[in-house]
Amino acid sequence: MAETPTIDPLTALAAEARACVRCAAELPLGPRPVFRVSATARLLIIGQAPGTKVHDSGVPFTDASGRRLRAWLGIDEAVFYDTARVAILPVGLCYPGRLARGGDAPPRPGCASLWHPRFRPLMPGIALTLLVGGYAQDFVLGRGRMGERVADFRRYLPHYLPLPHPSWRTTAWERANPWFGAELLPALRRHIARLLV
Repeated sequence: MAETPTIDPLTALAAEARACVRCAAELPLGPRPVFRVSATARLLIIGQAPGTKVHDSGVPFTDASGRRLRAWLGIDEAVFYDTARVAILPVGLCYPGRLARGGDAPPRPGCASLWHPRFRPLMPGIALTLLVGGYAQDFVLGRGRMGERVADFRRYLPHYLPLPHPSWRTTAWERANPWFGAELLPALRRHIARLLV
């Protein structure tokens, strides 16, 4: 009698998360969890939640925010989407919809607390976690001000590095905070180069 192949815990958990329909009634486009995980990844990116383009593609950061984030990191798509090196696990795995006044709604409550504590122990190679935007920072670090955390980025190294959300809205913020390009981005790129070589 042939042995049944065993599925490793991370693969099994990823399949469970991709099949999640917990918030189906509240999701305007229906459930489609978008994330990438790996037991060998050295870098973990925790973002907000997928937008409509990412929901459609099923691949994280396949939008203008992704292009901007990759430019900040100083890496190309081949490295960014190399799951053996980079894991991407947002606070909300599914597109949460729009706010009445515009912009994406916050990640669905309870999503991060359901999945992150289960995924994180199965990714032992993570050396640096990027906290992209206020929702990611609040989930990992507790409530606080995004700009202050980003300005004080050295305090969180070597385990975490807080970043603003890489949307077009950040352009004015970057202009008003020249230290971001002069100090934070070079430090970020040095860490990324060490991790992903």
